[in-house]
Amino acid sequence: MTKITIRKAEGTWVVRSGGAVLGESTKALELCEGDLAPVIYFPREDIAMAFLDKTEKTSQCPLKGDASYYSIANKSSVAENAAWSYETPLEGAKEIKGHLAFKVQESVKVEQV
Repeated sequence: MTKITIRKAEGTWVVRSGGAVLGESTKALELCEGDLAPVIYFPREDIAMAFLDKTEKTSQCPLKGDASYYSIANKSSVAENAAWSYETPLEGAKEIKGHLAFKVQESVKVEQV
C-alpha cells in the first residue's frame, strides 16, 4: 500500500500566480506519496485567500480524504481548480488540515526562495 510522509518543508516557500505573490511561508509542509513528486502545502493563514474562489469540484483520496478545490483569479487570468485543500483529512494526513496545495502550471509557480 502507498504510504504518505509529511514533514516540515525546509526554508521559505512562495506561491505566485500571474506574477502576483499569493503566499509566502516558513511553515509549509512537504507531502510525499509513493512515487509521486512531493507536494508543498501552505498554511491557509499564509495565503492571500482573497485571490481564491471555491469551486464545485471535489475529489476523494483513499489516503488523504475529500479535497475541495479553488480557482485563482488575478489581473491577467483565472487558473481553474488550481488549489486544493483537505478540510477534514484522514488520520494519516491530519497535519495538512488548514493547508492548501497548488497545481503547478504556466500561471502558477511554487518555489523555495
